[in-house]
Amino acid sequence: MPKPATSLPLALALACALGLSSTATFASNTLRVGNQVLTTGDSVMRVVELLGKPSRKFRRHPATSRGGRGVRVITDADRGEQWQYRRGNHLTTVTIIDGTVGDIDDRRR
Repeated sequence: MPKPATSLPLALALACALGLSSTATFASNTLRVGNQVLTTGDSVMRVVELLGKPSRKFRRHPATSRGGRGVRVITDADRGEQWQYRRGNHLTTVTIIDGTVGDIDDRRR
């Protein structure tokens, strides 16, 4: 039995929508910088060597619970310091934890 004619265009539209949304934000363990690669676990010196001085540094402070009843989960990203870089049409955030790269987030602006 042949499939309805509308299923193929619908499937293509869904695939395109998912593909476009996945290119807008990309968190990864690696970042290509020219012909070099920055990887989680690399040192702060390697970050500065590849990306230079960050345009912004900040620490994220997790929200405190009220009344002492809530449970607060602190992730590595909450512990670390975020270094932001503006690279062309990308905003790259590198999370530094204990002197090494803990996470890399690269977003199109």
